[in-house]
Amino acid sequence: MEYRSLGRTGVKVSKLCLGCMTFGSKTDEAESIRMVHRALDAGINFLDTANVYGRGASEEVTGKALKQGGRRDRVVLATKVYGRMDDTDPNARGNSRRHIIEQCEASLRRLQTDWIDLYQIHRPDPSVPVDETLRALDDLVRQGKVRYIGTSTFAAWQIVEALWASKELGLNRFVCEQPPYHPLDRRIERELVPMALTYGIGLIPWSPLAGGFFTGKYRRGEPFPEDSRLSGSARHYEDAAFDVLDVFEALAKEKETTPSRVALAWNASQPGITAPIIGPRTMEQLEDNLGAADVEITDADRERIDAVAPPGRAIVPFYEAQWGPHAHRW
Repeated sequence: MEYRSLGRTGVKVSKLCLGCMTFGSKTDEAESIRMVHRALDAGINFLDTANVYGRGASEEVTGKALKQGGRRDRVVLATKVYGRMDDTDPNARGNSRRHIIEQCEASLRRLQTDWIDLYQIHRPDPSVPVDETLRALDDLVRQGKVRYIGTSTFAAWQIVEALWASKELGLNRFVCEQPPYHPLDRRIERELVPMALTYGIGLIPWSPLAGGFFTGKYRRGEPFPEDSRLSGSARHYEDAAFDVLDVFEALAKEKETTPSRVALAWNASQPGITAPIIGPRTMEQLEDNLGAADVEITDADRERIDAVAPPGRAIVPFYEAQWGPHAHRW
């Protein structure tokens, strides 16, 4: 397993990050724990979850898995805050000081740990000034409860604004961003990637397989399975998307591997990328994902991919950000 610096920090993380979103919900506790241990045995030392995943269930199961065998100290453990945690309390969401500090304490309890290596703001919150958010995070760092701070699905300008505020106020700065990124949606290459390379921000892409599209289980002209993650999005996946999938399947055949491994290897090899987040639901999916660590992407491979999935463009706009006062109310 290759290890890379997390942004401009001295922390080394595996080039694949294990996403724990399904643990405790779609993946039962026993299987989730086995998957965490298998990932650690394969060399992964970077785990990502969030308080909102299963309303705490993912954190609880992840914490139990790390408790078993005393493996917590070797892991770079990341979680997130922002999402709604109570349907009746108006303060149980967002990026206010109140919510961040309250949820950090709750995450520490669920994860059964004294510290969080990477605490991330899950979405921007236009209703809260960035300095309030940063001061709360800075307090947590100074208290030793959090080691580093990051963002998820922020625009480049929002991260630069936060970096400016941190510098002006003498606060700990964001060290990484977690954006949506895969061959069907390469928009982050326009501004986010150049910004990250300029300011030393690590990039940890979520949904690098486009919600499972690059597993190859979806076929051109056929309806998407009702139980699949993309079942309600089939209309977005027209011929241009399948043209991209065709190239990945051809490359997989040539390399004697799977299209999902090629997609993950491509993602991990792109400029500015620290570690794509794999999100397996089953042990079989995890084993397939782990194989991406051994797949090499050549310049010739990138040219073939760029020909059907142009850099900086979106064939399928996978995520549409909202910047208004009522954005992201989940």
